[in-house]
Amino acid sequence: MASTTHFSEEEMAELQEAFSKVDISGNGFIHANDLTDVLKAANLPLPGYKARELIQNLTTTGDGRISFDEFISIFQNLKSDDVAKSFRKQINKKEGICAIGGTSEQSSAGTQHSYSEEEKYAFVNWINKALEKDPDCKHVVPMNPETDDLFQAVGDGIVLCKMINFSVPDTIDERTINKKKLTPFTIQENLNLALNSASAIGCHVVNIGAEDLKEGKPYLVLGLLWQVIKIGLFADIEISRNEALIALLREGESLEDLMKLSPEELLLKWTNYHLENAGYNKVNNFSSDIKDSRAYYHLLNQVAPKGDEEGIPAITIDMSGLREKDDVQRAECMLQQAERLGCRQFVTATDVVRGNPKLNLAFIANLFNKYPALHKPENQDIDWNSIEGETREERTFRNWMNSLGVNPRVNHLYSDLSDALVIFQLYEKIKVPVDWNRVNKPPYPKLGGNMKKLENCNYAVELGKNQAKFSLVGIAGQDLNEGNRTLTLALIWQLMRRYTLNILEDIGGGEKVNDEIIVSWVNETLTAAGKDSTISSFKDSKISTSMPVLDLIDAIQPGSIKYDLLKTEDLNDEEKLNNAKYAISMARKIGARVYALPEDLVEVKPKMVMTVFACLMGKGMKKV
Repeated sequence: MASTTHFSEEEMAELQEAFSKVDISGNGFIHANDLTDVLKAANLPLPGYKARELIQNLTTTGDGRISFDEFISIFQNLKSDDVAKSFRKQINKKEGICAIGGTSEQSSAGTQHSYSEEEKYAFVNWINKALEKDPDCKHVVPMNPETDDLFQAVGDGIVLCKMINFSVPDTIDERTINKKKLTPFTIQENLNLALNSASAIGCHVVNIGAEDLKEGKPYLVLGLLWQVIKIGLFADIEISRNEALIALLREGESLEDLMKLSPEELLLKWTNYHLENAGYNKVNNFSSDIKDSRAYYHLLNQVAPKGDEEGIPAITIDMSGLREKDDVQRAECMLQQAERLGCRQFVTATDVVRGNPKLNLAFIANLFNKYPALHKPENQDIDWNSIEGETREERTFRNWMNSLGVNPRVNHLYSDLSDALVIFQLYEKIKVPVDWNRVNKPPYPKLGGNMKKLENCNYAVELGKNQAKFSLVGIAGQDLNEGNRTLTLALIWQLMRRYTLNILEDIGGGEKVNDEIIVSWVNETLTAAGKDSTISSFKDSKISTSMPVLDLIDAIQPGSIKYDLLKTEDLNDEEKLNNAKYAISMARKIGARVYALPEDLVEVKPKMVMTVFACLMGKGMKKV
């Protein structure tokens, strides 16, 4: 790993944030050209030959890609130079970038956080559209995108809760959102609910607290909103959710290859599929390659309804704007055509011309969701049974990993763990030291690349057995590398379990915790609060009603459970699920970071049930 001695934690977090903004695919790399653009935009006194020389020296990969470690090295070099002195000054002068001084206790003196006016404008318009008919948001929606309305509007937690449900429906039980006569305490509860629910859908919220949202810190608010919006936009860009994506298979490609692609990669492939059919050049990105709007024109023309489907009238795209000489004017004409499809969201003409990668990605994702214009192939020899969606357990594990900020982001549980890089990061989260000198890092060579990944997987299993003392009988590196479901899940579960127990042990002053200790604590807490519920184990059938969980929440925070909303005896399946939804949201609302889903309680899944009680125990012990 690169030396980071020159940087404070605050600066490292900023560099990681800056890197992530450019690395929109989340694959852990940026392209050298992107770096040059940033240096140019920052007006750094660095001549072209010098920038090229710097990049050449640092890109050991030889393919023009720069890893985060190399990115840090570049900044270390610049920081030691006079160049750095003007860097912040200049980058903040860029159009559309607002700078605000760091004021939190953690902020080092003089720290500045920048945020993008374009992002604020785009997100406000998206939220206004999403929540325009929601009576609970009438007090803040519609917001004015030209002002700082957004940063005040998120302060009571309601808009955030609603946007989480807009992106992943049913995440938050509406009954648990405080909506009327708000006080500082009920606002705090809403913000807890929003942050813990965001974490449960896979948002990385480790450095964001309720206070930050209450104060409306722009860069944190926009960072969280982008994660929530992106998760919603990408939800169906996945083959098991949208089998028509198989139409994107090219000659010589396998279904397995297609299924490994990230949503960003699928969107690029989808765009090029339509551009090829239009006889237009393919694009390699959603930044520099789309700046002239020409690719967008041809894409809109391809996906617009042709009138050949019943009940969907044709929409003819007016291509005359292609003749416009001015880039901004051409982009504006193109967006007027996008508006006729109801897809103008996220970008302005200037965002297109500047090639804003984040907002153009959102624009394309929204267009795909409304007009994929793909047909599921009928005659291809495809094993449709191999296209399975992820199970609830797999989704929970994946969301847990992503919420911890692993890089690259995990889109497909098995193929994205096949080089064990994410597993090493999880080991570090559970305090198992990783010797990074033993780890092979991407990009892997075409020849022998899988051997490099296999070596990583062997080391991951070795760490699990020798350092973490996990039970990994019969698990070899090859099983992780090949994505053996049962054996990979066995390792992931032990990582998540250890992570959960570590949190409890930290709160309890280092005392070891096991299942029996948690069960005893739950029963003692219930008895002390005068509750009738008890549990014998995490397999106790009474848990299917969620009453032990609800009673425990009420014991930890007396008066928090509204029992009149619940059915407590002779429950049918629907009533059990109703109770479970309320229980999971209430646990998050009182401050427990619960990843389990309501169905896990109804079906009494012992592993996930254990995590619910452990998180509540952590919350209960903190109050003592």
